[in-house]
Amino acid sequence: MLQSCTILNLRINQVVMSHYCGSDTTGKGTPEQPYQTLGFALFTHGSADGFLIRKDPNTEYDKPTQSSLKKAQKTADGLEKKRKKAEELAQREAKEQGEEKEKREKLLEESKSIVLTEDPSLPVAKKSKIGHLQSLRSKRIRVSGWVHRLRSQKGIIFLVLRDGTGYLQTVLSGLVSQTYEALTLTLESSVELVGTLQEVPEGKTAPKSDPSIQADLRHLVIRGETASSVLRLRAKLLQAFRATYADHTMLEVTPPCLVQTQVEGGSTLFSLNYYGQPAYLTQSSQLYLETCLPSLGDVFCFQESFRAENSHTRRHLSEYTHLEGELGFINFDELMSHLEAIICETVGKLLADPIAAGLIQQLNPGFKAPARPFLRMSYADTIGWLVEHKIQHAAEDADGNVILDEAGKPKMVDHVVGDDIAEAAERQMTDIIGRLSFCIRTTVFTESCDLLMPNVGEIVEEGIDPAPYYWFTDQRKYGTCEHGGYGLGVERFLAWLANRYTVRECSLYPRWPGRATP
Repeated sequence: MLQSCTILNLRINQVVMSHYCGSDTTGKGTPEQPYQTLGFALFTHGSADGFLIRKDPNTEYDKPTQSSLKKAQKTADGLEKKRKKAEELAQREAKEQGEEKEKREKLLEESKSIVLTEDPSLPVAKKSKIGHLQSLRSKRIRVSGWVHRLRSQKGIIFLVLRDGTGYLQTVLSGLVSQTYEALTLTLESSVELVGTLQEVPEGKTAPKSDPSIQADLRHLVIRGETASSVLRLRAKLLQAFRATYADHTMLEVTPPCLVQTQVEGGSTLFSLNYYGQPAYLTQSSQLYLETCLPSLGDVFCFQESFRAENSHTRRHLSEYTHLEGELGFINFDELMSHLEAIICETVGKLLADPIAAGLIQQLNPGFKAPARPFLRMSYADTIGWLVEHKIQHAAEDADGNVILDEAGKPKMVDHVVGDDIAEAAERQMTDIIGRLSFCIRTTVFTESCDLLMPNVGEIVEEGIDPAPYYWFTDQRKYGTCEHGGYGLGVERFLAWLANRYTVRECSLYPRWPGRATP
């Protein structure tokens, strides 16, 4: 720790050192900023004339002794050798850089005289998107896109081209690699390439990307093969869902995101001032869908839902795409069978689509379509299963606080009938079972269940949950019916389908607590 220095009656040409408050890094040899060591002072000034030094604040400044000067001179000589060596290295690097720059400039200047022309005797190159090249193998093609990767080696340029539909490994050699355009290529340069399309040699693989997961660079991450493949599969998934709903004569509607009601509790609502009135970002469109039944029949929607839940797990987002459906004149067993059909038929459509199936194979090679019927477990059976497999939960007191053991860790206890089964326990159970399962809950007023998927956990919550709002309760006045609905998190479904570790990979620009950019 540096202490303050006070120096009196020093001449202007004197050099000051202080062992206890000086610094060889920021010191200038002045009373206000003294050096710390005698060796550095000698290295800096070359002569001990005018040197004054003191070792502690209780002694006066004095001239250094001859023995200390002799020892300090060795330090100064060592510092001087280091300086000369660094100076020689800098000069050599500057010379090499200058020669390399001169060589590069000469090469670029010569390259400007190279003009490429297409050989008219060759077949006309077929213009195509990379994603449509499969039928053009061994033929001349013309493709345009952006340089995704770039590497030069001994007169050959290797690059990976990206055009938004796929990736193409490209080799530039001979005269082509010597052109000005080739020599000045950079990442993300836009180019047009003409050449012969060849298959990847046996035993070799096409390039794979390893994109950064830094959220701040998401706009660049989505240019990678894996990230863009997930987003392409997401688009195919939404298409397949819509086609399946059309097969079931269900109509898509678009409920509002700005609402003045709540569906699943006020603690997870994002609130805002809406022209002087309180309003919220929607948690669910369930109630709006029910109002559509008398006029539009069975309906569904894809709508963004928002949860102000301070959760940082790999399975939670603050904003997610919510697929919700509502059906009239349906009982609980029929509703679960309907949901089985929607999921299985949607997956079937994806696997029948060559592009979607290829994406699934790329992202999740071991994927198998779910088998029907899904496992259906009652609440009591689920509790019994958890106890049998020794899946416990943290004990809580009457106020909901976790009870700690003597070691300060949560006290773990078996589940009993009446417990609210925690999400972690549901997920662990589902991973062990290894298949899609309904966990059924029944009360006096509602029948509901969670649809659980391996490695993801709950993706669907469904039930009949009336709320005391006039526009909603009017449904009871003017011809209500037995009905049921459900909500499915698209990102969670996609994470299961594409075998992604986190739902954050399944959203274009994911939002979670503390993250609202880019």
